[in-house]
Order: sequence, then structure tokens, then C-alpha cells
Amino acid sequence: MTRSPIRGILLGLGMLVVAGDALALRCGHKLVQVGDYKAEVLDKCGEPDAVEQRRAIRGSRLRHPYGALEVDQFEEVLIEEWIYNFGPRKFQQLLEFEDGELKKISNLSYGY
Repeated sequence: MTRSPIRGILLGLGMLVVAGDALALRCGHKLVQVGDYKAEVLDKCGEPDAVEQRRAIRGSRLRHPYGALEVDQFEEVLIEEWIYNFGPRKFQQLLEFEDGELKKISNLSYGY
């Protein structure tokens, strides 16, 4: 019995979907997407199970090719990580906000 190459490709693609970051998250019948703000996510999903905050520095350094001009631009951003636990049959979800805007949705381990 031979295996279909298409089956292997579909299995591989399925693994990538589970392992990678998501662009959206379903909370009941409502959809949360990257780009939403904290108030929208709270309205759609309720309070998260855990919240952590940290600050990060984002910036860039611009240099003229001959060294005549150098400009540094840095800003501090507030990063909040929210974890939602939807139970033992679903993955926990990590939502990462920067200055109140949802930037990233990631799968964690199964909930409890």
C-alpha cells in the first residue's frame, strides 16, 4: 500500500497552522483579530486568565553612508501579554498587545 504525497503535504501544512501564530481568535461567536484594541478584546472574550506587563525600547539608527549624519530614534512601548484558557480540549491563547493594540496571537499548550 502506497501513501499519497498529497496526504503528507496536507499533514505538514496542518502542523504549521497549529505551531504558528494566528491572525484571529474565536471567542464564542465573536472574532478577535490582530489590530483590535484591548477594549474590543475584553468585550468579545471577557477578562483574561492572566496578564503580564513589561516595557520595551523600539528604535532605529539612521546613518549617512559617509558618516556625516547620524540619527537615533527610540521610543518606549508598553507590552501586555494576556492568556486565555478555554479548557483542557483547546489550546491556551497568548495575546500580545503593544500600546493597547493587539499585535500577535499565539497558541500555547492545552488548557486545564
